[in-house]
Amino acid sequence: MDIDDILAEVGGDGSPPETRDLQELTRAWVTERSAPELLPWPPDLMERVLGRIHQQIEVVEEQVGNVDPKTNFRLIIIQTELERFKFLVRSFLRTRMAKIDKYALYILSNPTQTGRLSASELQYANSHQSLLELHYRSSFLSQFPTSLQRLDDTAGGISMIEQPDTDTAVFVRALRDIEEPIVIEGTDTDFEMRRGDVYVVRWSAVREHVMSGDAELI
Repeated sequence: MDIDDILAEVGGDGSPPETRDLQELTRAWVTERSAPELLPWPPDLMERVLGRIHQQIEVVEEQVGNVDPKTNFRLIIIQTELERFKFLVRSFLRTRMAKIDKYALYILSNPTQTGRLSASELQYANSHQSLLELHYRSSFLSQFPTSLQRLDDTAGGISMIEQPDTDTAVFVRALRDIEEPIVIEGTDTDFEMRRGDVYVVRWSAVREHVMSGDAELI
């Protein structure tokens, strides 16, 4: 099974819930790793996935030591699926934390970005930024004039807040026909995307379509 098999159309008839959740989680993981900015936290998906992980851990713990070959084989299957889910969740969370670390001040100063965090991520972002500011002040900022100690200074029209580069090129695939043309801002270029089409394009041009589920990053 390759990545295209896993990223098959979500919600197909006959697919068990755990398979659909695996597809959704894999798509969320790939998209988060490919997008230059933090994407909205998927609360329903993560609640289901984390709940399933806890259930499978309980099953494994209950059955450990059982000498029945059939039970042991079932445990191997459960543990394999469990490790797959755990890998995706860990990598997904680490990717999001790396973006929070890099763009903490931008995220916390932008209500739209803050709204994309989970409650735990918001707490982490606030703690991270507080510790970073404390470290900077104790190390060197305290020696600067008060007017130069701000980390969010925009004097001279230049912002000190690091932001994601939304013009980063991404690989995007259309999941369904997109009626309105894709416009590349600042150029006279536009194009249409049909289901299955793959393009290399600026993230800013396809962001809304990816977030709406009309397209996916690959």
